[in-house]
Amino acid sequence: MKALFIEPGVKTGMPVLYENPQEVGADRIVNSVAAFSKYGGPCIVVDFGTAINFDVVSARGEYMGGVLAPGIGISAEALFSRAARLFRVEIKDPGKIIGTNTMQSLQSGLYYGYADMVDGIVERIKRVVGEKTRVVATGGQAPLIAKASRHIEIIDEFLTLEGLRIVWERNHAAKRTSAAGPDEASAQASATGARKRRL
Repeated sequence: MKALFIEPGVKTGMPVLYENPQEVGADRIVNSVAAFSKYGGPCIVVDFGTAINFDVVSARGEYMGGVLAPGIGISAEALFSRAARLFRVEIKDPGKIIGTNTMQSLQSGLYYGYADMVDGIVERIKRVVGEKTRVVATGGQAPLIAKASRHIEIIDEFLTLEGLRIVWERNHAAKRTSAAGPDEASAQASATGARKRRL
């Protein structure tokens, strides 16, 4: 079995409206493909990784573009490494917005700050693509931040893997049809159509 690389020329089934499609990371494309395939459009994918990616898919299944923001982890590391009197803390819900010690204050800023940043960006995107846009979250911090978010509806832990599977299947099917030749491909399509009608 030959490995499939997500790169220009690969059949994703999703038009990319970026000014330069080659600038879009493969993870952003496969996440968008999976989200649209599973949940429909318009939709916003929020991927919590080193960066937080907001990827927007139209109702017609087009990759519209998105927003990139620093991830929670690298922001926290920058703060801890540059502020002499601040120490590393676990990123979690401190249970209250007003911290009464340094640990709680740091946790409050990181947790509620990022939850509100996510909601603020999602609200701005929804003003453009519509209030009924679905919001899907994935990535390591998705379950944590989703608890405080007003807009995240779905947490899909395996969204990227689902997208890779979908893209692989589309390319595998395209190669199989191409190798079969036009007459055989037509016969296969007719047989498939007949089976669907019987079902």
